[in-house]
Amino acid sequence: MQQGKQVKQLDRVIIRFAGDSGDGMQLTGDRFTQESAVFGNDLVTLPNFPAEIRAPQGTLPGVSSFQVHFADHDILTAGDAPDVLVAMNPAALRANLGDLPKGATIIVDTHDFTARNLAKAGYDANPLDALGDAAPGAPGGLSEFAVHPVDLTGMTVEAVKEFGLSRKDAARAKNMFALGLLSWLYGRPTESTIAFLEKRFAKVADIRDANIAAFKAGWNFGETTETFAVQYEVKPAPMAPGTYRNITGNLALAYGLIAGGVQSGLPVFLGSYPITPASDILHELSKHKSFGVTTFQAEDEIAGVGAAIGASFAGALGVTTTSGPGIALKSEAIGLAVMTELPLLVVDVQRGGPSTGLPTKTEQADLLQAMFGRNGEAPVPIVAPQSPGDCFDAALEAARIAVTYRTPVMLLSDGYLANGSEPWRIPELADLPTIDPAFATELNHRPETGDSGDDAEFWPYLRDEETLARPWAVPGTPGLEHRIGGLEKADGHGNISYDPANHDLMVRTRQAKVDRIAESLPPLVVDDPSGEARVLVIGWGSTYGPIGAGVRRVRKAGYHVAQVHLRHLNPFPKDLGDILARYDKVLVPEMNLGQLSMLLRARYLVDAIGYNQVRGLPLKAVEVAEAIGELVSQAEGIQVDLSTESTPSTEKAL
Repeated sequence: MQQGKQVKQLDRVIIRFAGDSGDGMQLTGDRFTQESAVFGNDLVTLPNFPAEIRAPQGTLPGVSSFQVHFADHDILTAGDAPDVLVAMNPAALRANLGDLPKGATIIVDTHDFTARNLAKAGYDANPLDALGDAAPGAPGGLSEFAVHPVDLTGMTVEAVKEFGLSRKDAARAKNMFALGLLSWLYGRPTESTIAFLEKRFAKVADIRDANIAAFKAGWNFGETTETFAVQYEVKPAPMAPGTYRNITGNLALAYGLIAGGVQSGLPVFLGSYPITPASDILHELSKHKSFGVTTFQAEDEIAGVGAAIGASFAGALGVTTTSGPGIALKSEAIGLAVMTELPLLVVDVQRGGPSTGLPTKTEQADLLQAMFGRNGEAPVPIVAPQSPGDCFDAALEAARIAVTYRTPVMLLSDGYLANGSEPWRIPELADLPTIDPAFATELNHRPETGDSGDDAEFWPYLRDEETLARPWAVPGTPGLEHRIGGLEKADGHGNISYDPANHDLMVRTRQAKVDRIAESLPPLVVDDPSGEARVLVIGWGSTYGPIGAGVRRVRKAGYHVAQVHLRHLNPFPKDLGDILARYDKVLVPEMNLGQLSMLLRARYLVDAIGYNQVRGLPLKAVEVAEAIGELVSQAEGIQVDLSTESTPSTEKAL
């Protein structure tokens, strides 16, 4: 921290950068995140951007934002509401104003507050002209906030004029000026950003130098101006020993797929068609040929999954990545993988639906599609990560199940996890599980007489006694030639069969094989520290953070509540029914209209109560806490008051 200015210490801060989709807000937020990661804060991020490649400039639908929550302690979400908003134009201000709590700080670039841009954003008058009161014709005043109007663009153009750029190109560096200012305001290390800019623009010296100059100018402005008289300090968070890096969910998932190949000794084959928000996995895996990874960008979704199934038949770890619309197109082929009983990883990075829906927004409404979205009885195991870093472990677990049980596995991530990031402790190789593909190498069926001579055969549908998995024979293995396909198989020898009794047996056997996976799952972790809770909150996927933060708020106010989070959604863990039966009330928060609630009600006959929001955004912890408090009131016959939960230090200090 610099000398001469007051320094206030905070335990956490939530900052949102917002501007046009061409203003570089995602890059700005990402760089601030990387600086905070280097500093050692715990953090969670929430990128939010339009679906269009270039949305209409200066309009509300064209606003792109990046929110980062960083703290000196363990945090679980990107935050319900920003403490600081950096708005680069009128549309960014108006689009985000409703999310701000009273007393929030707003740093606004005054340069684009022209009559034309104000009209595009729906303002009849400039709200900055009447900061003390509601501006005439404006949707709301700014008097409840600490507003700092700054000509970020003008100062940027002045700071980089020596590099001879056009005014348009010079103005593009305003995001780096803003980043420099916020880096000064919160004491972020700057070396990583300067190194990043030097590398990114190494071939364009003027652009490189201009961005670095703008970044430094923003820092210096914060240090010298009287506009900002206070700096804020958020100390590093205590973390377990190890090597950490900031990681997004898509990147962690890609690394998990690579680890699945390494730990099983199998080459990884990805057959994929680009789709938001899953495309980053294809991009990342294409860089790792040295790990035996082959990527195939197919002409459509069906070709992608078909190629992945072919790769699995040939002895590779077949993977296909997509989102909900792609799962709909792949459903027949996934049924083929169920019938042929081949390992296959199907990654669904969920987004808002139905149809093309909200391509860049998050949702978790594909659970029932993953469970039942195929013709016939076609059971598929389902695994869901709970955080960006957990996408690595979930991918590795999905690979274990697919290879061990010879089955396609659905891996349900979502847009929040895919694009969000958090610090991730890089695991030790020795701590990763070994996955044994156990390829068939010899004839496995002997005549009923017991003769093991020339009459021995290879039967591709004999079962392992423990897992019920069929043998996996790589084509070309001498003597193990066999036929598989989509028509029903006869038990054992695998010839085509239309026999009713055999079909019934095979349907039940495929279901029993998936059910058998539950035998390999560890007991569920029940977070019930007091042991006195009568309300259980259960969730899956990315709701882990908002649920956990909501539970913390309720406990901090002095009430009892238990929490369980599911990674395995099919089959459910063996002890889930007993756990549900121990509590009077069960709350299920989801970003859908109650899909897990429906499954729990059907399976365990429990009165699961849904808390459901489908807004294309993560759940808010404070709202989840209120829903929990209402159930605690009902279960314990008391009046729950969550207002005693302490006020965040950021609201006190800003």
